[in-house]
Amino acid sequence: MRRIPDGRHRVRRTPTATWLARLAGQIAGRVRHASPTYLLASVIFALAPSLSNARDALPIERLALPPGFYVEVLSDQVPGARGMSLGPKGTLFVGSRGQGKVYAITLDPSRAYAAKVRTIASGLNMPVGVAMRNGALYVSAVSRILKFDDIENRLDNPPKPVVVFDKLPTDTHHGWRYIAFGPDKRLYVGVGAPCNSCRRDENRYAMIGSMKPDGSDWRVIARGVRNTVGFDWQPGTNTLWFTDNGRDEMGDDVPDDELNRLTRAGEHFGYPYCHAGDVADPEFGRMRTCEAFTPPMARLGPHVAALGMRFYTGRQFPENYRGSIFIAEHGSWNRSRKVGYRVVRVVLDARGAVTKQEVFAQGWLADDDTVWGRPVGLLTLPDGSLLISDDYAGAIYRITYRKP
Repeated sequence: MRRIPDGRHRVRRTPTATWLARLAGQIAGRVRHASPTYLLASVIFALAPSLSNARDALPIERLALPPGFYVEVLSDQVPGARGMSLGPKGTLFVGSRGQGKVYAITLDPSRAYAAKVRTIASGLNMPVGVAMRNGALYVSAVSRILKFDDIENRLDNPPKPVVVFDKLPTDTHHGWRYIAFGPDKRLYVGVGAPCNSCRRDENRYAMIGSMKPDGSDWRVIARGVRNTVGFDWQPGTNTLWFTDNGRDEMGDDVPDDELNRLTRAGEHFGYPYCHAGDVADPEFGRMRTCEAFTPPMARLGPHVAALGMRFYTGRQFPENYRGSIFIAEHGSWNRSRKVGYRVVRVVLDARGAVTKQEVFAQGWLADDDTVWGRPVGLLTLPDGSLLISDDYAGAIYRITYRKP
């Protein structure tokens, strides 16, 4: 382990068979009522970080984390890695954008420490979003939502997808769609604006919708959302929170990306009239005032490209991390000085108000503005570790914690 002056550290470590056996015993001992699925997934993802080839390929020693946290490469063989979802048997499914592929990461049974990355679908139209339900994998593909039935039992011979829904816009500008199942068992879908800034049908663009798993009963639940690529439900309240990317071409420092909370179906969050709660749009701002819309819970910074977000529900990290929100900042693309390219933590109080934002993981962006990675998606594993997808490096990272 190499420490750096501010007390944060950058780490690589290699688990052993003895350590694995001990970990499995600890999991079984601590979680008396854990299901076989929980234990299997925990052991699988404890093993997977020993992928030495992936470790040697990426400069993860540049990544800085708070004391006690460790980062490792799960795989660097996942080109364009975006959305992630964990199957009940411990398979990690990963979507992509320009590659048109969906991946499945499992252990190779013939080699204890090697993960196998399969391509289970290809030739799809920006299959960014992936979500599991009842053994089926749901995949977004711009205008369609696809379903791969019984996928974990057919990884080597994937079934042809069933089209669940095909009435989403065909526009590819902001056409990459994050999807997730909510506590109400409905599938939620982000639908971005087909432009940087424009007025379009609010029942079709710049919104979040939901449907039943069979594709029926489509509803618009939030409007005025320019481009959300990450949402999650707050534990205990089942309230939907989501990130939203602010518009471009207003300068380096406006507007901020947003962290929003939906308190009732149909709320409007301002786009294209108002940005970040109080910034009137130069073209459309005269049509409606900012006071007419729901303001963000937090302003995340201009052009950071806030994508994936997750409430931390695990128990591996320190107790004060539970209930916090992790947000992946993909990083700016047209700012004069790059910003983002990191993972931040947002802390809430008991009432759900944001009390603090802090950097959790950084180092993908160097001081000279060069970039070697871009965080996209986040996923908490059953053992409490945190996965981060990176579409630029084609990698999945895993962050763990051990008390210093």
